[in-house]
Amino acid sequence: MATRYAIYYVPSADSALWRFGSEVLGYDAFTGQDVPQWHPPGIAAADWHAMTADPRLYGFHATLKAPFRAAEGWGEAALASDFLAFAKGHRPVDLGAWVIQPIPSSRSGRAFLAIVPAEPPAELAALEGSIVSHFDRLRAPLTPAEIARRNPERLSERQRTYLHAHGYPYVREEFRFHMTLSGAIENAAAIGERLDRRAKELEVAPRLHIDRLGLFRQDDGGRFRVIDVALLQGVFQKS
Repeated sequence: MATRYAIYYVPSADSALWRFGSEVLGYDAFTGQDVPQWHPPGIAAADWHAMTADPRLYGFHATLKAPFRAAEGWGEAALASDFLAFAKGHRPVDLGAWVIQPIPSSRSGRAFLAIVPAEPPAELAALEGSIVSHFDRLRAPLTPAEIARRNPERLSERQRTYLHAHGYPYVREEFRFHMTLSGAIENAAAIGERLDRRAKELEVAPRLHIDRLGLFRQDDGGRFRVIDVALLQGVFQKS
């Protein structure tokens, strides 16, 4: 499988938020190593490990530009340089208070858990749209197999249009900022309350803000890992 890159929001590696997300998933994408995995009370460690298998592949993050193969002529050094230049021209975004929320999946009766902003600001959509548009020129077109993996027959017409135009169906109006904490599970709401208590135990800050972007790389279908971080420039303004 070819090398893929992604542009994600990633918290600081020394933040309580990063420690929380990494210990819930059992993987630290900065080091590329497993970490001791916390598991919710009442759920066996092995069961929680299985419940978090899907998000562990990607590391703790929020997607801003979905995984892509680099376009012809774009090596990793050029991609990283463009990534850093982009960040210099964009300001941080205050997302406000966060909540852990069940997000329904396609599996009946199941949902995955994620950290989401309680009231997403308009500036978030503007930043996501800029990232999607800017980095489209750096990605190779999807192959038929990559399109098929997105199950286009299950997508809306607008989502299919975005899939072909941007390589990912959930952009622009379809974009929802989320930092995934589990795969599709049953009793997600109750388990989410246990995760919320753990976040408070670790003193995770009560507000989210996007002050940096992470450039992630995946080799041969393995786990994604942070290869660069760029701080968003400009004066940070709280809403």
